[in-house]
Amino acid sequence: MNKKYVIKSTGPRRVPFDLGRDLNPQQRAVVDAPAGEILVLAGAGTGKTRTLTYRVARLVAGGVHPERILLVTFTNRAAREMTARVEDLLGIDMRRSAAGTFHHVGNRILRKHGQALGLSPSFGILDPEDARTLLAGVIAEQGLAALSSRRFPTPKVLSNLISLAQGTRRSLRKVVEEHKLKLLDRAPMMEAVAEAYAARKRSMNLVDFDDLLGLWAELLENPEHQDIAAELKASYDHVLVDEYQDINALQGRICDLMAADHRSLVCVGDDAQSIYSFRGADFRQISHFAVRHPKATILKLTVNYRSTPEILALSNRSIAHNKDQHPKELQAVKPSGAVPAVIPLRDVYQQAELVAQRVLEIHHEQNLPLARIAVLYRNHSHSLELQVELTKRQIPFAIRSGLRFFEQAHIKDVVAYLRAAQNPQDTLAWVRLLRLWPGIGSQTAERVATALAQAPAGIRSEAIFQEEAGKARGRAKTALVRLGDLWRVLDDPELDSPGVAIRTIVTEHYGDYAERTFSNASVRKEDLDQLASYAERYDDADEFLSELSLIQGMTAEAVLGANDPDDMLVLSTIHQAKGLEWPITFVLWLSEGRFPMATSLRLPKDEEEERRLFYVASTRAADELYLCYPVIEESHDGPSRILRPSRFLSEIDRPPAVFERWEIEEQPLEDPDESAL
Repeated sequence: MNKKYVIKSTGPRRVPFDLGRDLNPQQRAVVDAPAGEILVLAGAGTGKTRTLTYRVARLVAGGVHPERILLVTFTNRAAREMTARVEDLLGIDMRRSAAGTFHHVGNRILRKHGQALGLSPSFGILDPEDARTLLAGVIAEQGLAALSSRRFPTPKVLSNLISLAQGTRRSLRKVVEEHKLKLLDRAPMMEAVAEAYAARKRSMNLVDFDDLLGLWAELLENPEHQDIAAELKASYDHVLVDEYQDINALQGRICDLMAADHRSLVCVGDDAQSIYSFRGADFRQISHFAVRHPKATILKLTVNYRSTPEILALSNRSIAHNKDQHPKELQAVKPSGAVPAVIPLRDVYQQAELVAQRVLEIHHEQNLPLARIAVLYRNHSHSLELQVELTKRQIPFAIRSGLRFFEQAHIKDVVAYLRAAQNPQDTLAWVRLLRLWPGIGSQTAERVATALAQAPAGIRSEAIFQEEAGKARGRAKTALVRLGDLWRVLDDPELDSPGVAIRTIVTEHYGDYAERTFSNASVRKEDLDQLASYAERYDDADEFLSELSLIQGMTAEAVLGANDPDDMLVLSTIHQAKGLEWPITFVLWLSEGRFPMATSLRLPKDEEEERRLFYVASTRAADELYLCYPVIEESHDGPSRILRPSRFLSEIDRPPAVFERWEIEEQPLEDPDESAL
């Protein structure tokens, strides 16, 4: 008779596990710490991911089933890499482990328990684009689409505001008050739309990404679901959280509740690198960890494997000025190297020229690939002049912070006005700018653009707008009348400065359009202000537009001098550069009011986040760090301004010196070709 054997587990399997010499004493202390509430303050370049991976391996090797460990990361890729490393260390299948992003874990939980909230197990998940489409439908049904001419936000902006409210656990009105004050009078309407949107999702058995967390928290907090909450908490014996400095209030609450019974909670992060408050990250989650968990153990990783002692000396001295922090000092493993250089430059154009020249010198003298050099900046607009200079010199570059400056939608939108004003036959420019106005659809835009392009010589565009407004109705009529008024100003022969024209376009129209259309409207308007300042260098719009065409044409060409077509200088905002490193790093625009931004100096907490941003920038450098700032800034409304160096430089300028100041002397080029690769 055939027999069937059933194997039953008698308990967790222990696996031999030897740390060997892979970890330093600080890392070993984290890995070997007994289960409990632990905050690991992992400084830049201290092997955070490796330490957390070994912590998981230690738990599994000690007999904990992988499925009893909840490992929450900010990317699924990070979770896969950690669990794969544990598999390599132990030879154990980790596929059953509960590792992934907050949303990944939330999805699994709602599939199992969502019926208690009115969701069937087959609920659908809206991606951001689908969520905005559904929200647009709700806005239209509420009769609010017609309000767009009076600054009602677009579905994309409103979706971001609703998401921010959920993540920060604040009312939508509070979020609008802090992030979109100009739209505050529309807050009651936004709240009504948000409620209708939530009801619509539920009726369609749909959730968006924010619901995956919000409904998970509801299962844990709502007294009606006590049994489910107890089951969820009992599902795991250990909770581990990566990148803890970046979590928001909702994620922090979920972590605390999931570990509330067993109290085995390990949170790994660096408060000195908390720089994403604009996305809803809550600095208090890491800074006030011990307040929420009075019995917590705080461990520090301060042995830095990335940077030289000289770079760390500067970084340590800077971040020490923050009062709200867990104090720590990074210690270098690498040998001594070059002292960081602070470089005052005459203006932003000399700053661009110096950086381009120094990049070439390093590339040739050290035989260092361009891809191992980075130029970092506070805002994307700070790279405008450098992008132009690099393009002229045919130095290839890649931008981690988004599109090249002149390829961005808001830049092309405003430049379309100048193109149409200079060449009324440019129908592409007319259609682009017409579509920016409420009520003007594609058919109307094409008709009006054709009329403008085919107008007889001597007929002013303003007259065509008035004629077309007479044929239109509703919002399109209002828009064309306003456009005619704006064009009267742009057609004024005395308006000979392209910079003034750009500022007029932003003031009279595009500023309001940006507020309704973009969640980061303030950043885009700063880009446009920088564009206007750049345009003021040219005598007229013809010269300015010709220069833009040449720059964009050169950008499209194959650049010279790089053996590897993928070898390109890295340009990035500091926010996008977090977690990365380069042997050589430049930081631009370290002038007071630019970095730190003037708007960030109103509250101490904002200034401290700006200082953390500077700390992140300086700790990206492994071997050489160059800190640059222009001394003079041209002004559109008066004489040029003298800029002071950033407080982040002046406050660390004391003995013993942590940087050397370079003086730049201009000399004529002996060989005109030496400015290019």
